[in-house]
Amino acid sequence: MKPPLTVKLAAPRGFCAGVVRAIDIVERALKRYGEPVYVRHEIVHNRFVVEGLEAKGAVFIDELDEAPADRPVIFSAHGVPKAVPAEAKRRNMHFVDATCPLVSKVHREAERAHAGGKRVILIGHDGHPEVIGTLGQLPPGAVSLISTVEQVQALDWPDIATETGAGLAYVTQTTLSVDDTATVIAALKQRFPEITEPHAGDICYATTNRQEAVKAIASDCEGFLVVGAPNSSNSNRLVDVAQQAGATRSFLVQRGADVANLPLDGLKSLGLTAGASAPEVLVDEILDALRQRFDVEVRLETVRDENVFFNVPRELRDESE
Repeated sequence: MKPPLTVKLAAPRGFCAGVVRAIDIVERALKRYGEPVYVRHEIVHNRFVVEGLEAKGAVFIDELDEAPADRPVIFSAHGVPKAVPAEAKRRNMHFVDATCPLVSKVHREAERAHAGGKRVILIGHDGHPEVIGTLGQLPPGAVSLISTVEQVQALDWPDIATETGAGLAYVTQTTLSVDDTATVIAALKQRFPEITEPHAGDICYATTNRQEAVKAIASDCEGFLVVGAPNSSNSNRLVDVAQQAGATRSFLVQRGADVANLPLDGLKSLGLTAGASAPEVLVDEILDALRQRFDVEVRLETVRDENVFFNVPRELRDESE
């Protein structure tokens, strides 16, 4: 007989509105313009999704010069530096921007702060595509990237006369740990009391809700699985949140085949969620793999409902939309 295992399935989980929109843009572009459609970088950070779109005729590239000038190019949901659409225009390429509207919001905040004469601080992870895109909205040197409290203390600008932070503004990456970012923001405000902050928090609703759902159940779970890709920031943060909430045996998994190699023996309870770029079909695949090892009872744990929707660009909408 298989050992019993209670799987607490977190909700909300999986695809967010920005991911749904980005995938929809690629699929509609293929329908509208035919094959191939080129996509600069992974449209979202999930190989299953990328490979599915490749099978439909999408070609993923690293830079614009890999695409012919006579075919459409789509920019990923993470956003791109301003230099990328500028180069596309120079080459007379037809491009469609699939940047998540909530990432675009951060771009506009950074631009407004810079236009108001402020130096911008970006809280984010160095090298992440979203961070590269946000840094690329402003001239070189106009944005300072930090990720830790220690880096807040190390900030030093001889050209800023005030010590209160009146000449500063901050924005954040949308997929960070809510709690860790709050600590960094608190340190910024303590050092620079007059620093300008976003009118609304930059960490997106989906990141916040998925972390909240994990926190709600992780303390009652002996382990936790997060379905997502290794290069997915929001998915990796969910693993961190689960561990910090008490589920010490927490793992990032991509496909059902990963489950066989995980040290899950002896567990009686397991949390399960999916990052914002992981489709529900992979959650089902993980559950099927768990059933190969355990007698699984699934309990849905809903902490919040989501009803957010983003429109695709007008050029890709049907007449009825």
